[in-house]
Amino acid sequence: MHWTRVLGIALLVGGGLLLWMGFGATETFTEQAHEAITGRYSDTTTGYLVAGGVAVAAGLALVLFGARR
Repeated sequence: MHWTRVLGIALLVGGGLLLWMGFGATETFTEQAHEAITGRYSDTTTGYLVAGGVAVAAGLALVLFGARR
């Protein structure tokens, strides 16, 4: 297995964990109160969701297209 595919799998797993943490954070009482008052999620929760999405997209791209010969 080429190193780009291994890196892609690692990014997929790490991004999945970040997304899981971000979606879990959106369900907490304090996060829901913050969103009700300000109309948006906190910076930390938004960071988890954005970083997780980017990592999953990059990992998927590396797995699919990373080791073309």
